[in-house]
Parts: sequence; C-alpha cells; structure tokens
Amino acid sequence: MPKGEKYSYLRNKHLIKRCLSYFGPYKTKIFIAFISMGIVAAATAATAYLIQPAMDDIFINKDREALKLVPIAFVVVMLVKGVFRFLQTYLMNSTGLLVLERLRNDLFNKIICLPMDFFEESQVGMLMSRILNDVIQIRASLPSFIMMIREACTIICLIGLVFYRDPYLATFAVLVLPLAIYPFFYFGRKLRKLGRKNQSKISDINALLQESFSGVKVIKAFANEKRETDKFEGENNRLVTIAIKEVLNSELSSRIMEVVGAFGIGLVLWYGGSQVIEGHSTPGTFFSFIAALVMLYEPIKKMNTSNIAIQRALAGAERVFEILDSPEINVEKGGDIELENEFKKLEIKNLTFSYTSSEYPVLNDINLDVEAGQKVAIVGPSGSGKTTLVNLIPRFYDCQQGEIILNGRHVNEYTLKSLRLNIGMVSQDTFLFNASVRDNISYVSVDYDSDNVRECAETAFAHEFISKLPEGYDTIVGERGVRLSGGQKQRLTIARALFKNPPLLILDEATSALDTEAERIVQMALENLMKDRTSIVIAHRLSTVLSADVIVVMEKGRIVSKGTHKELLKKCPLYIKLYNMQFQDND
Repeated sequence: MPKGEKYSYLRNKHLIKRCLSYFGPYKTKIFIAFISMGIVAAATAATAYLIQPAMDDIFINKDREALKLVPIAFVVVMLVKGVFRFLQTYLMNSTGLLVLERLRNDLFNKIICLPMDFFEESQVGMLMSRILNDVIQIRASLPSFIMMIREACTIICLIGLVFYRDPYLATFAVLVLPLAIYPFFYFGRKLRKLGRKNQSKISDINALLQESFSGVKVIKAFANEKRETDKFEGENNRLVTIAIKEVLNSELSSRIMEVVGAFGIGLVLWYGGSQVIEGHSTPGTFFSFIAALVMLYEPIKKMNTSNIAIQRALAGAERVFEILDSPEINVEKGGDIELENEFKKLEIKNLTFSYTSSEYPVLNDINLDVEAGQKVAIVGPSGSGKTTLVNLIPRFYDCQQGEIILNGRHVNEYTLKSLRLNIGMVSQDTFLFNASVRDNISYVSVDYDSDNVRECAETAFAHEFISKLPEGYDTIVGERGVRLSGGQKQRLTIARALFKNPPLLILDEATSALDTEAERIVQMALENLMKDRTSIVIAHRLSTVLSADVIVVMEKGRIVSKGTHKELLKKCPLYIKLYNMQFQDND
C-alpha cells in the first residue's frame, strides 16, 4: 500500500474509532437497533420470496388456500418490517442526538478552558462552526454506518435468495457487482475531500458574519456596507461552488451505480425470459428472482448514500478531534494549593515574556514588589507592556523566564480558580453579558443575596441609574451591555468586582474611555472599590495616580524608574515628559 494511502487508511480508522467511542454508553440501544436491522433485512428478502407463490399458486394454479395465506403472510412481513424499521431508525437517531449533545459539551468544555493565546490565534466564528456545524456531521456517522451494515445484510439475504431460486441465473446478475464497488470508493474519496473544504468554508463564513455583526457600527461609520456585502457574497459563492461539486459527484456516483445495475438486470431479463419461454422456469420463480434482484441493487445505492454521509462525518470529525485530541492544544493547568483570601505580598522577579506571534520580548527583565495595602500605579507610553504585565498575574498567559510569587508561592502552584477569584480586574474594555443587571453584578456566584447586590451597586454609584431602568435590577442589558452608556457599564463592572470582593485589585485604564462627567463618578466608585485593598492601577491620566504609594514607569517592555510622584519628578525624564504633556494640555 502506498505511503499516502496507508496514512489515509490509518487516519480513517482512528477517526471512525473516535466517533464510535462516543456511542459506547448507548450500546444497549445500538444492540437493539442491530437486531432490528437484521429482522428488516430478512423481511426484505421474505417480501421478494412471496412473489413466487403469489404468481404461481394464485394467478397460474388458482389455489384458493394460497389466496388466503399469501396476502396474510405479505401483510405480516410488511408489518414486522415496518415495526423493526421504526425501532431501528428511532433508536439510532435518538442515540445520534445524545452523542451530538456529548460532543458539543466536550468540545465547549475543552475550548473554554484553553489559554488566552489560543483565542488570539483563532477566529470566534471558526470556533462556533466547530461546535455547531462540524459536530452535526459526526452525528450522522453511526446511523449511516448502521444503515450500511443493514443494507449489507439485506444484500447477503437477497443474494442467498437469488442463488436459491436459480444459481446459474444468479451468476449472471452478480457478475456486474464488482463494477459497482469502484464508483463507491472513487466518489467516496472525492466527497470526503469536498466535505472537508465545505466545513472549512462554513467556518470562514461564520467568522465573517461574527466579525461583521460585532463591528456593524464601524461598518456604518465608514459607509462600507457594500464592501462587506461583496466580501460576504464572494465567500458565499465559494461555499456554493463546493456544494455544487458535492451534488455533482454524489449524483454521478448514484447514476453510475444505477447503470451498472441496469446491465445486470438486462442480462437476467434476456436469459431468464428465454428460460421461461422454453419452459425451464415458471413465471413466479422468474419474477421472484427479478424482484430480489431489483431489491438487491437498491441497498447498494443506499450504501453509496450512507458512504457519502460517512465521508462528510469524517471530514467534520477531523476538525472536531483536531481540537479534542491534539497534543499541541492543551487546557490551562493550575497547581493543587488553594490561595487563601488574604493578600500578603506580590513579587515579580526577572520576568521576560513574548507572545507566540511576536519576534521580540514584550516584557524584558521585570522586577517589582507589591506590599499589602499598597496602591501601585503603572504608567508609560502605549505599547510599553503595562497591560501584558498585569495579565500575567492571574495567569492569562505564562511567562517564559522569571517568576511571579504571590504570598510566598509561585502562582503556578495555586489552583487557577482560587488564584483568579482572589484577583479583581476592571479594564477600559467593559464586558457585560446579555443578562439582567442583577446577574451581571453577581456573576461570580449563582447563590447570592439581593441585599448584597444592591449594596455593591450603591458603593459603585450605580444604584441610582439602575432604579430608573424599566425593570430595575431585572433589566436585560443587551449584548455587551449595548443598552447602557459607557459610564453605566463601567460602574456595573465595578459593582461586579465589589461583589467578588478580592484582596488584590487590578485596574487597567478603567476611566480612559469616559467623558469628564462619567469619569468623575466612576473615579469615585473606584476609590470605594480600592478602599482597604491592595491595588495595581494602570493609568493613562497621571492625575488619577499622583497619590499612589509607588509609581512604576515603563517603556519598551522595561521598568525605567520607580518611586513616588515627587521622587519621579526629580529623577525620571520620561515621567517628567508625560507629566508636562498632560498638565500643559490641561492648562
């Protein structure tokens, strides 16, 4: 076997094995479906068998006893076939839906626990497509696989019947069967390749839709609706082109197999008809044989249809198990120690960090200590690494060199849940869920006290505007809080941080995107939030951090100076420059 074909065979074997592993918990249902499948196959052969006594005994010999028994037998056979066909189809489809549920759950659980750098390299629409579209394809794998086995059993039963009726004539009929195998595999490979392209293109369209609808305000601001429409039409056209090729190959496969079957039936009609004319066979035997033969080619066509569905399922499985089984895509892992709800000290030592997509370190040899109760401010030009630095503390990313020590232990030793629950973050990029105000504030816990929610809202200066909303705390804020102003959204995120009640607080330019009036109110809310907590504040406006215990000045991924406001005005040229620029602007 050539190397490429051998790899493809092993790959297919692995994918089929992985798909079938999800059906393991439902083996009782599948076993009953298999039994039903065997009965359906036998009933199909019995239907063809009954044609001979119907023709010979009823229509030719005019046997009145046969007139009573054969119709009853036919009804019983069809009833049995219908009951067990229903049972098989119902069990397999319901099992497929349960597997669909498990697969989606596993895939979502894996993706949601992946590190942040995975999400930075992946489009949201593509991930949505993996969970929604690709998994649906896998659902069809076992029902189609079972159908192939059922049709194979039917073929065996019918071949047995035709050889029982006339072995010599049956030889003519099955001579053409090998010709039907070639299109089965040839078109199967092509459809697998097209199915893979189709799933990939659906991912691209999902990503484009998600990006377009999320950025619709920008699209309208630049009057670029036509450009986005053209982009979508181009992607949609490519998807349709692939789908048309799938239809073409699918139909070619079916029609070729029909033609092959027609050759077999033609040979039988010629030879069998001559046998009946010469008196070597009865019309009943011949028509029973023909019925079995016609039924024989029908399951072959159905096997071809099932093969198409399985190829699509394998194309979807490749993309799903690429995430579930890939050794390169690993979920975040924490330590075993629970971080106590008390902040003692944070030490950052010789820390160096690079993003996977960047050539040079974003942070270089960072050293910083934060004592309990301190307010530490971090300032510097855009791109100096301020946000990256604070994102390493809750382990959104892991540094390549150096260490971050919290309360005397490396942050890697703590469980991720306890580490992150003890750190509160409020940034300029506010995010609210499409849920009620109450649910957004109490997001950290499903069991909460409504009085505590209101208290946090009052402390964040949010209660007043919440009370004026149509349904108060039960008002749905819309996707990303679209129904609220920037200041209102920010106050809700502050209330959310208050409800979480973390000992260490990180504020990432929390007021930079607000107007003066909103900034004033939010700043008061932030003061309430920082009260009696250790806080690290990334500041765009120096006026908000002049009273900080320590101000850290960063530039190009390095700490260039540390000290109080007065100390930095004496010794740090960059800080003096930033200070003069801002306060001259204010003047």
